[in-house]
Amino acid sequence: MYDVYVTYARQFSPRLLARAVRAVSAGEEARPARDLVWDSRAVAPEAAFVALPGSRTHGEAYADEALSKGAALVIGTRNRRRGIQVNDPYRALVLLGRWLRTGFPGPVVAVSGSVGKTSTKEALSRGLDWPATPGNLNTPPALARFFWHLSPDADGAVVELGIDHPGEMDDLLELSTPDLGVLTAIAPVHLEGLGDMATVAREKLKLLEHSALRLAHIDTAKWGLPAGTHTYGFGEDARFRGRDLELGCEGSSFRYSGHTIRLRAPGRGAALAALAALAATELLDGDVHTVAERLEITGPAPGRLEPLRIHGVLWLNDTYNASPTALAAALEVLERCPGPRGVILGTMRELGPAAEHLHLEAAKRISKVAERALFIGEFAEAMAAGWENAIPATDVDAAAEILPRWSRGLSSILVKGSRALEMERLLEVARA
Repeated sequence: MYDVYVTYARQFSPRLLARAVRAVSAGEEARPARDLVWDSRAVAPEAAFVALPGSRTHGEAYADEALSKGAALVIGTRNRRRGIQVNDPYRALVLLGRWLRTGFPGPVVAVSGSVGKTSTKEALSRGLDWPATPGNLNTPPALARFFWHLSPDADGAVVELGIDHPGEMDDLLELSTPDLGVLTAIAPVHLEGLGDMATVAREKLKLLEHSALRLAHIDTAKWGLPAGTHTYGFGEDARFRGRDLELGCEGSSFRYSGHTIRLRAPGRGAALAALAALAATELLDGDVHTVAERLEITGPAPGRLEPLRIHGVLWLNDTYNASPTALAAALEVLERCPGPRGVILGTMRELGPAAEHLHLEAAKRISKVAERALFIGEFAEAMAAGWENAIPATDVDAAAEILPRWSRGLSSILVKGSRALEMERLLEVARA
């Protein structure tokens, strides 16, 4: 996968940047900038620092610190000799990102969805051999920085669009102006900010409405897809259909367009990500055979159903993130692994008022697949109630003390939880 931050760097003059952000004024001591940052801790010499408003404080409070670290200029609401003054720094950042995106001549593929978007983005990037936004950096600031460092010589680019409140997709689409939009799923995620499933669907479907080429997983069709949307999936109704899907404990395979695709990554999610990459290749008139070969040599991404052998036990490291839909997909893999099996599940965040109910449903699902469970977080006690082989823990530190005796005798263990919990720390305990 490309690392665009290393392979290409550009320098922009204060005059160009001021024009791009529709500045009120530009200070006479502002210097050319070679990077774009919005966190004062990340400031390096010659970086442009954008003083964004935050939930607790405003970036203006850190502007002087950024300048003392050698920032080339500050884009903020104040008039500075070494700055670019704007009325709204966030809006200025979106405009800057749009300007940078417009300067890229190649096609841009944008991926969004409630689950599976990062895996799909990476499958597209690896299959097409195009640079992509790293990790789950999928906000307007991250996209603007990506386009800042994107080489105009790249054949194309892949970006991930993540939202947690209404209206955010509008900014992302204005900035990225995708040639191909790929929608992976519509599921109960980020309900705290988005409210309900109808809002999730409305916001996610904007990606397809604003893309010239449209590709969506077949299951999203029930929400009403825009005209001209192509579908992919393993069902008979999909326009780009994968066949003969086989899910294993440490890999998966399926057939597509005369090719048998054998993936080193397990799980339905990995197979769907690969299938989306193949379908997108056809829509972009690419070479399916070459893309299939690249996908086959790609290993599982760290923290996404990553099989690890630790002291003779198979651990499925799925600590990248968590949602009810993603948990169901992980359990589908665990079910194919040697028993006895165990599941360690931390709190699934941002589920709104339905959070406790969804966690209790998750516990029932786990009890049908695993012999033991270790639940972590605010719903742990309720999830473990009535299940003799389930143990609750308040946090990861408490779970770490329980882990050695809890895991003894198990052959396969799934570890999953929202990113903020740092569930991967339990794997370090297992390695000790």
